[in-house]
Amino acid sequence: MLKECCTRLLGERMKMFERIVIGLLVLVIAGLGAAFYTDWKLAVQVRSLKAFVEGYVFAEAVAACEKTQSSTPFKWNGGANTSIVGLNSVKLDKYTVIASYTLVADGVYCDYDPIKHKANIGNNFLEREDF
Repeated sequence: MLKECCTRLLGERMKMFERIVIGLLVLVIAGLGAAFYTDWKLAVQVRSLKAFVEGYVFAEAVAACEKTQSSTPFKWNGGANTSIVGLNSVKLDKYTVIASYTLVADGVYCDYDPIKHKANIGNNFLEREDF
């Protein structure tokens, strides 16, 4: 009698434990799904915002790069091989982010700062001067 009672009680507790574990597993899977969906939606919005900013800054960057005086002139409109590196940012510290929009025309790199409206030209991508 006592053995039957203990076995039945243990069986009921095991069923309850299994239900709790399955419920927690379902919650974890739902949470991961929601996190991945939110990450995907934010990534789409960031790409859209970046494309908008790049389109907005492009004409201004080309004009500033072509006007900048340098020993190696930057010719976007007359260039044979032109490409857009894109909008980049460097976080210097907790409060300072430097944004730049980089264009390349015939091997000449031009970084344009959309905040300061200033262009910087260099031949080598790694050895260019900072703003």
